[in-house]
Amino acid sequence: MQFIEALRLRSKLFFLFVLITVGLITVGIMGTLNIDSMKRNLDSLYFGSLVPVTELNEILQTYHGDLTSTIYKAKNYEISPSQTNLQLNNSLLKIEKYWKSYESHFKRADELEYVEYVAIEIQGTNDYFKKVLQANIDGKDLKNISIELLEKHVLHIHNILKKLIKYEIGMAKYERNRFLEKYNSTLTEVGIFLIVIILAVLVISFYVFKSIQNDHTRLEIITKKLKRVNKKLENVSYTDSLTSLHNRRYFNFIYDRELKRAKRIHSYITFMMLDIDYFKQYNDRYGHIEGDYALKSVAKVLNDTLKRPSDFVFRLGGEEFGVLLVDTDEASSIALAQKICDSVRERQIVHEWSKVNDFVTISIGLVCCIADDALDENALISRADKMLYEAKEGGRNRYVIATDITEANTKVIEALSA
Repeated sequence: MQFIEALRLRSKLFFLFVLITVGLITVGIMGTLNIDSMKRNLDSLYFGSLVPVTELNEILQTYHGDLTSTIYKAKNYEISPSQTNLQLNNSLLKIEKYWKSYESHFKRADELEYVEYVAIEIQGTNDYFKKVLQANIDGKDLKNISIELLEKHVLHIHNILKKLIKYEIGMAKYERNRFLEKYNSTLTEVGIFLIVIILAVLVISFYVFKSIQNDHTRLEIITKKLKRVNKKLENVSYTDSLTSLHNRRYFNFIYDRELKRAKRIHSYITFMMLDIDYFKQYNDRYGHIEGDYALKSVAKVLNDTLKRPSDFVFRLGGEEFGVLLVDTDEASSIALAQKICDSVRERQIVHEWSKVNDFVTISIGLVCCIADDALDENALISRADKMLYEAKEGGRNRYVIATDITEANTKVIEALSA
C-alpha cells in the first residue's frame, strides 16, 4: 500500500515537473521574442519618469533649500562657522551624488549634449558655493556675501534644471505610451497561457497544501525563536562594546523620544556632554589599553552615579560621553555634574601629561531647562557642546551649565580638586 502511494506521489510530482517544464519553456520562448523590447521600454519608463526626475528635484531642492538657507543663516550668525562648513559640504556632496546617479542612467545620443551642458553649469554653480565654503573655512565673515550674486547663481541653475526636468517628464509620457501599446499586445498572449498554467498549478497545490499544514506549527515555533534572537541582536546593536553603555544610535532614538515627551508635559530636561581632559595625551603616554581602561572607568562612574530608570548614559564616540536626564531640576543637575567630576578624579587614574591635575579629569557641558513647544530639537545638543567648549577654555576639570538656552544665561562652576 505504501509502495502504491509512493508511486502515486512520484507520478504527481513527475506530472508537476513536466507541466512546469513545458510552461517554462513556452514562457521562455515567448519571453525571448519580447524581452529585449520590453526591457528597453521598462527601462525608459522607469528611469525616464521616476528616478531621474526625483534626482533632479533633489538637486534643485538642495540648491534652494540646504545651500541657500545655510548661507542665509551664516550671514545672519544663526549658525556657527563649523556648522556652516558641515552643512555646505554635505549639500555639495549630495548634489554630486545625485548628479552622478542621474548621468549613469540610459541616455540617447541626442540627449548627451544638453546633459553635458548641464553638468558644466552644475560644476560652475558648485564652484561658487565651494568658494563660499573655502572663505568660511579661512575664517572670513560671510555677513558681506552678496545675496544678489547668490540668488543669480541659484536662479540660473534652477532654470537649467527645470528645462531638463520638463524634458524628462515629456520623454516619460512618450515612452509610457509606447510601452502600453507593446504591453497590451504581449499581455493578451501571455495571459491566456498563464491562466492555464495557474489553474493546473492550483489543482496540484491543493494536495501539496495538506503537507504544508503539517509544517505550520513548527514554523510558528521557529518564528517565535527568531523574534527572541532578533530582540537580543537589537539590544546588542544599541550597546557600545567597550563600555557597555548605550551607543550613539540608541542616543538618537532616546533623545528624540524623551525630548518630545518633555515638551508635551513641559517638564525639566537635562543634557550633559562629557569629555575626558587631554585624552589624546593620555593615550600617547600610556597606550590604548590603558586608554580603554580610562574610558571604562568613566563609564563605571556614570553608571554608579546615574541609577534612575529615567537617567540615560551614552558613549557618543571616542572619549565623548552623553547623559540625558528627565524630570531633573537645575539644582539636582548641578549636584550630579559635580559628583561625576569628583568621582572621576577620585578614582586617581594617574595622568602625568595632564595640565590640570595629576589624575584623569573630565569637562562637562551642561544644559538644563524646562522643555516647551519652542524648544528646537538641536538646541540642547548644540548648547551643551558650546558649554563643553567653554569648560575646556576655562581650564578643564569643571563644568559649565546653561539654564536658558535662548538667552545664553550660563553659570560656571569648577569641579574642585581633591
